[in-house]
Amino acid sequence: MEAVLWYVLTGTRGGANRVRILRAIEDRPRNANQLAEALDLDYKTVRHHLDVLQENGIIESSGDDYGAIYLPTDQARHHWEVIERIMEEIE
Repeated sequence: MEAVLWYVLTGTRGGANRVRILRAIEDRPRNANQLAEALDLDYKTVRHHLDVLQENGIIESSGDDYGAIYLPTDQARHHWEVIERIMEEIE
């Protein structure tokens, strides 16, 4: 999981936005629209990053597609120290 986190959050162009999204949903689970508004990002951009994070097992959704709320997976929470290190490095 650690290698996946480093790749998804630092090894790709959208890593900084993915870190921002992770930080926001760690603070409080939110849906894509709430994230777009809170982070001042385009909704489609947020959806793309949510999909990448979800495909890599970093976040999960709860609820129907449009109103789904996103939150970190148990596996991501288990590796949260790594995520914190990555966040510090990016900032």
